[in-house]
Amino acid sequence: MFGLGVPELIVIFVIALVVFGPKKLPDLGRALGKGIAEFKRATEEVKETIETEVRSVENKVEMDKIKADVEGVEAEIRDLSDAAPVTGTKDSAEAGAKDLKEEGSSAGEKGTDAYGKS
Repeated sequence: MFGLGVPELIVIFVIALVVFGPKKLPDLGRALGKGIAEFKRATEEVKETIETEVRSVENKVEMDKIKADVEGVEAEIRDLSDAAPVTGTKDSAEAGAKDLKEEGSSAGEKGTDAYGKS
């Protein structure tokens, strides 16, 4: 943990036993254990809070990128619709269909299909 081996821990235990005495040592150990557990718990809470905030910021950045992409596409669509308005009427569409029918009938007279095969 902190580079302490077994001999160092024995020395610390003996010094604590001499300083605090055998009656207080178990209480001291419990208090130390509770303090370490509380420190770990607080550290985990801080870690989770930081991770939550980082995820929140990442999601916000992704949403901003998506919004910018959508706005760019909308602008392109507007530019295209402004540049090339749809022209033509129902009559011109019917005339195009009639031309296609005529081409099909002339292809049928020649004995070939739409792919030029007989």
